[in-house]
Amino acid sequence: MKTQYIPEAPQRAEIDATKGALLLEFGANWCGHCMAAQAPLQQAFAGNEGVSHYKVEDGPGRPLGRSFRVKLWPTFIFLLDGEEKARVVRPLRADDLSVGFAQIDP
Repeated sequence: MKTQYIPEAPQRAEIDATKGALLLEFGANWCGHCMAAQAPLQQAFAGNEGVSHYKVEDGPGRPLGRSFRVKLWPTFIFLLDGEEKARVVRPLRADDLSVGFAQIDP
């Protein structure tokens, strides 16, 4: 599990071509909602360590977040073989995220 949002994001074509389970997390390091979601994420990630995780810094003009129509932070997008299977916005409980992990469990 990643701990810091990074400004360097992969290209959308790279995400679409990804094989296997992938979690995209959009947010910002200074965002209070994003910080509050980290404990539930850590709990939900337990047992899902095989899932690739991109923690993408989002904001105006950031093309990856716009391509997924991200409006609020944090937004978690669960993908399997490049296809979105679930989306969770501003989770407060690990159970909220566990539903997404269940959708991409191979």
